[in-house]
Amino acid sequence: MFTLIFVCLCLLCCNLHAETECFSKTSEFKMKGDYLLGGLFGVHPVSTTLHQNIPECSEKMMRFSIEEINNSTSLLPNVTLGYEIFDHCSDTKNFPGIFSLMSVDGSVQPWKESVNFSKVIAVVGTGTSTATMTVAPLFMMDLVPMISYGASSSVFSRKRNFPSFLRTVHPNKDVIEIILRFLEKFKWTWVAFLYIDDDYGRDGLDLFGKKIKDTEICLAFSHGLKENTDYPKLIKQMEALRINVVIVFTTKWTAEGLIMSAIQQNVTNKVWIAVDAWSLHKELPKKPGIKNIGTVLGIAEPKITIPGFDDFIHSFKAQNQCENPEQDPLCNQMCNCSSVRVEDIITADPSFNFPVYSAVYAVAHALHAVLQCGAGSCNKSIKVYPHMVLEELRMSKFTLLNQTVNFDDNGDPKFGPYAIVFWNESGDAEEIGSYMFHPEHNFDINESKIHWHGDKKPESFCSKECPDGYMKKQEGVHKCCFSCTICPKGTYLNTTDPYNCIECKDTEWSAEGSTTCKPRQLEYIRFSDPTAIVIMIGTVILLAFIVAISVLFALNYNTPVVRSAGGPMCFLILGCLSLCSISVFFFFGEPSVGFCILRYFPFLLFYTVCVACLFARSFQIICIFKISPKFPNISRIWTKYNVHWIFISAAFFLQAILLINRFSLDPPKQFTDKFYFDRIILGCEVNKFVDDSLIPFILICVLIFLSFCFSYAGKDLPKNYNEAKTITFCMLLLILIWVTFATFNYVVHGKVITFSHAVATLLSLYSLLLVYFLPRCYIILFKPEKNTEQYFQDLIQSYTRSYSQ
Repeated sequence: MFTLIFVCLCLLCCNLHAETECFSKTSEFKMKGDYLLGGLFGVHPVSTTLHQNIPECSEKMMRFSIEEINNSTSLLPNVTLGYEIFDHCSDTKNFPGIFSLMSVDGSVQPWKESVNFSKVIAVVGTGTSTATMTVAPLFMMDLVPMISYGASSSVFSRKRNFPSFLRTVHPNKDVIEIILRFLEKFKWTWVAFLYIDDDYGRDGLDLFGKKIKDTEICLAFSHGLKENTDYPKLIKQMEALRINVVIVFTTKWTAEGLIMSAIQQNVTNKVWIAVDAWSLHKELPKKPGIKNIGTVLGIAEPKITIPGFDDFIHSFKAQNQCENPEQDPLCNQMCNCSSVRVEDIITADPSFNFPVYSAVYAVAHALHAVLQCGAGSCNKSIKVYPHMVLEELRMSKFTLLNQTVNFDDNGDPKFGPYAIVFWNESGDAEEIGSYMFHPEHNFDINESKIHWHGDKKPESFCSKECPDGYMKKQEGVHKCCFSCTICPKGTYLNTTDPYNCIECKDTEWSAEGSTTCKPRQLEYIRFSDPTAIVIMIGTVILLAFIVAISVLFALNYNTPVVRSAGGPMCFLILGCLSLCSISVFFFFGEPSVGFCILRYFPFLLFYTVCVACLFARSFQIICIFKISPKFPNISRIWTKYNVHWIFISAAFFLQAILLINRFSLDPPKQFTDKFYFDRIILGCEVNKFVDDSLIPFILICVLIFLSFCFSYAGKDLPKNYNEAKTITFCMLLLILIWVTFATFNYVVHGKVITFSHAVATLLSLYSLLLVYFLPRCYIILFKPEKNTEQYFQDLIQSYTRSYSQ
């Protein structure tokens, strides 16, 4: 591939012969030596659009460096370096010089293999990416080292295409990294990127677009600058987009046109980020009206003083006088120096001084290693080929002016910082900071030295940043243009994702417009809660009543009132009521599986016994007074075989089996009520437990219903035997209590449910105790005349006579 390119260029050279015959085919910038270095510099550009960012002193720096090396006793002792420098003045008029560097005995024969294809061991140059792109392939095919001091396009880092290319200037990716740090530091997110419309500029635009892809920065506007760019129209477009930060990734001549137009258009309060050489422009910072356009910050190669270079320039000017001042100075190898003063060269832009200086020294150190130079001598018998120098260049590492010069695997420099400059009020590019790449990235800038236009740092954004807790909703193609929406309750905005409100965890909560979630407070009814204390006191009073009634009934066990109330069955009911009251205490404290079981199990089991007793008692009364006269056998069987005790025992064991089976398979667990967004209420699974334990609940409900039916049927019985009325009222009250609780359970939330459940349980116990036993206690204590057998017999006889009639 390289051979074909080479042949085509050779043919092109023949076609250009007529055009280039006016130019000298030999170099006036040359010096003989043991080993030859080539140089390609833009000394006399054909047009103002080329090479204006390369100072005139670049080729002089190469000559100075070689002269200094030749005078050294430690580097390449007894070895003389020569050079042949050509004016790379135009991409179409520079081939004679390039072919001269590549020729052997004045001819180039690419179709023949040659062990000495090139007479140079390395080439220093060129200074721009476009120029380098033109000539680099010619040197790559025979691995001639080409060290550029100004080509920063990222394409040259591809070793597959440019295997022998190295550079002493940082690639564009490093400059773009600094620009990004600039924007992030000052929080500028809405920027324009103006670039020179060539390989260098387009590469910068491409790298910048990739770099900001995952950031908050938006490229609001970009434009390639040419000779015929309509700058007033360009500025109006940026003004319409309200862009306050302009990155100018271009050369001096395009920057001059842009800045002068900005002055003429009365542009104000902008931030101009100058990239590379034009940031050190000598004339622009002193132009009238330059202060009005805003603040100019620059990124440039640091000014490094090369010892002895000024003396070299003075001696050079004294020795070189022009033989023909009228000669055309464009694109020739003659020295036309009549209009160039020593001061002009010394004070010229020094951006590329050290890159040229270090490039020459890098070749010298590589050759030093190839020739196996030691104490005072080198092995000149070694035949030096360009690829040998290339290998040593890749591995070179030496100190030069307090900097460690070496290259990475892509041939890019691993040395040298960038300077951060500010165009101050005196019209000078004042250094206010630096950016170090090695050994680690370090961005340092002294903001106090920046005097912003209007004494306030300009802002540049499409949409103002949302307040904390507001998510962004993108509007249009740019992520920097957005509206703000507050995050609702239960969500928060994470700084890593400003476009989505994230839901809090189940154990967390957040208010509207939050940036974090807070832990939900766990709440349950503690034993120390005042309401819990009241309920527990009520339970203790209930137990005291049970004990008192039990004692009272025991003392009056043989009286008609106690016997008519059920006799021994009364003590069973009282005992079961006391056991049911255990459940009330487990409604308080932190719920656990054990607490939840004891909250339900004792009440459901022993209250079933109580209801079964009431059912048996109501059926027994109905059997005696209403069924016995018509069906005497039923009453006799009921009494003889103690069917009521069998029924009560059956109800007890059946409920026990059902509950134990349910609790062992799936006991009620802790339940978290998240109805309140800022707290979690701990309780037991009431609804799920009721659904899963349907049969035990059906059993107790059936018993309550049957008790109610039979007791209601005996509402007209004698007063002292009228347990039916009390049982009816008791069952009715019980139904009312639990219907009320069920309603509360679906209406209220949180701790109120637990409170209402505890109250319903306690009221169920009180309703049975007070409604069923309290009237009998009243007769025993305050109406003893009604607690006699005669009184009861008179009532029964009266009822019998009225029933038979």
